[in-house]
Amino acid sequence: MDIFLELLKILIPAGAVFAATYFVVRTFLSNEQKRRDYELRKSQMNITTPIRLQAYERIILFLERIEPNNLVLRINKAGMTIPILHSELVKTIKTEYEHNISQQIYVSANAWHLVKTAKEETIKLVNISITKVPESAKGQELAQVILHIASSVEKTPTQIAIEYLKTEVAQHF
Repeated sequence: MDIFLELLKILIPAGAVFAATYFVVRTFLSNEQKRRDYELRKSQMNITTPIRLQAYERIILFLERIEPNNLVLRINKAGMTIPILHSELVKTIKTEYEHNISQQIYVSANAWHLVKTAKEETIKLVNISITKVPESAKGQELAQVILHIASSVEKTPTQIAIEYLKTEVAQHF
């Protein structure tokens, strides 16, 4: 029995020291892992933040370029016929979109959905406008119809998408 008590006198303090050491080391290693993870995220943010901001800038530039007022003023040239103006407008919208399609990986799904909707609605506006002018009319009349329809809505889909993107940027940065 004396041996058992002597053994307990040694094992209990040794067990307490072991348990304390185990918990201190485990806490230390856990904190070190959290610190490493934080440093990794921080370094990744230093790389991705400028890229993401640039993506938002490019998308907003795309939306501004396909805004009906800007698009018509940029594409419409004197002497253009309706079919030529129509095809140039649609081609420009699609080309601009294809050029910026890779930016979707940097924005939220909702933001990209609004961008895609803005593109589709702008094409729809151009297609609707061509049905409202006589075939014998000049491209200038198509341009006026597009501008009139765009000005008659409170907010164009491109304006809605731009506002959403600005809000999203403000939340993230």
